[in-house]
Amino acid sequence: MKRFFALLMVTCLVFGAAGCSSKQKEATELIVFAAASMTETLNAIAEKYKAAAPEVTLVFNFDSSGTLKTQIQEGADCDVFISASPKQMNQLDAAKDKDGGNTEGLDFVLSDTRFNLLENKVALAVPEGNPAGIGSYQDLKAGLEAGTILLAMGNSDVPVGQYTQKIFAYYGLDEAALASAGVLSYGSNVKEVTSQVKEAAVSCGIIYATDAFSAGLTVVDTATKDMCGQVIYPAAVIKGTEHEKEAKAFLEYLKGSEAAEVFKSVGFSPLS
Repeated sequence: MKRFFALLMVTCLVFGAAGCSSKQKEATELIVFAAASMTETLNAIAEKYKAAAPEVTLVFNFDSSGTLKTQIQEGADCDVFISASPKQMNQLDAAKDKDGGNTEGLDFVLSDTRFNLLENKVALAVPEGNPAGIGSYQDLKAGLEAGTILLAMGNSDVPVGQYTQKIFAYYGLDEAALASAGVLSYGSNVKEVTSQVKEAAVSCGIIYATDAFSAGLTVVDTATKDMCGQVIYPAAVIKGTEHEKEAKAFLEYLKGSEAAEVFKSVGFSPLS
């Protein structure tokens, strides 16, 4: 009888251990707020990430960095933020003082998780066939001043729009005067600007090189650092996340070689 009970206990322990080992890790939904210009890229990376972290489901919210910053500030659920410009990240980062861009005293960036992930380029893209015959930013300047072309650009609260304003300043162009002359068309994010070019609703558009690549558009010129500065994409974990470990792991994955291959394939330059 003792032997019977001993065998029974061993059997229970074996099956109990098997049951524990067969349990899946609890699924985690990681919410990533990312600049609209990263839409195709991050969706491609998400497919690869399933193999690296099968227990994590990535949920993306793509929009202009300014809109995403406002949503985070207003309490939207967000675990990771990737901005198309340091400006919007600085506005949320307590490590930045007023002179560094944090004019509202916000504190949403988790200390020591912020880093510069990528660099992009500001591109002058044209519709198929380039009907206006635009070949450079110098041509753009001449066409805008002559009133012979229509340019699509981002709104002033959108990073790609802010880079465009810097290009205007470099060439001595008055945005208000150009808007009054009816030679500017605006978009609330870079995807809207890209669509206007793709649909040939405008003569050209100032977008990111990666968006031009994804949309199959021709890039006739690329802005230099002197014209608009570097286009840096910072990334960070957002304070208050309930998935800090998973958020940090995802950002580490984005620094790795597998993600770098995807970034490079569409025109991004990995910086990490």
